[in-house]
Amino acid sequence: MIPIDTLGVFFAASLLLCLAPGPDNIFVLTQSALRGPSAGCLVTIGLCSGLVAHTTAVALGVAAIFQASVLAFTVLKIIGAAYLLYLAWQSFRASAAGIQAAGERSLSGWALYRRGIIMNVTNPKVSIFFLAFLPQFADPAHGSLSLQLMLLGGVFIVATLLVFGGIALLAGKLGQWLQHSEKAQRAINRVAGTVFVALALKLASTER
Repeated sequence: MIPIDTLGVFFAASLLLCLAPGPDNIFVLTQSALRGPSAGCLVTIGLCSGLVAHTTAVALGVAAIFQASVLAFTVLKIIGAAYLLYLAWQSFRASAAGIQAAGERSLSGWALYRRGIIMNVTNPKVSIFFLAFLPQFADPAHGSLSLQLMLLGGVFIVATLLVFGGIALLAGKLGQWLQHSEKAQRAINRVAGTVFVALALKLASTER
């Protein structure tokens, strides 16, 4: 079992990493501002479900494939960038008057949850980050490395839930205020679309 002090250091490092601006927390912020805090929380849960997949991949050694294979990395990167561009297109074409109603019709809780999973799973940098970060806190002397990596992944997910959940609640309050104005609704959709395009370009240009 991993010592408590080591887990404490890992948890503190995880909190700091989650607070650093990046695609996932910006994604939660924009979705929360557009659709409310509950939507942001659902996206957050989806993102964390994606982290379960990355943690399992690292624990089983699958992530090493993406680090070694240019083709596998490139394919997953293209899928992720294409999905972000699709979200950008949806944001740019949304009308101010129909933002909330259309959002409620077209995006159920499951759809928001699935959106978070896709956003996270299709980012190969997460697997490679976990592959580099988690093993630093694991030690064969403390038992099975796979179990230690799963535990560390679980701790990172808890940190993600706390930080991203806080972002969702704060951004959601801002979104409720903004949605009283049609101009604000148009503006926030344009901002969201621009953010999605920027994230897609950043992901597409990412090198291993």
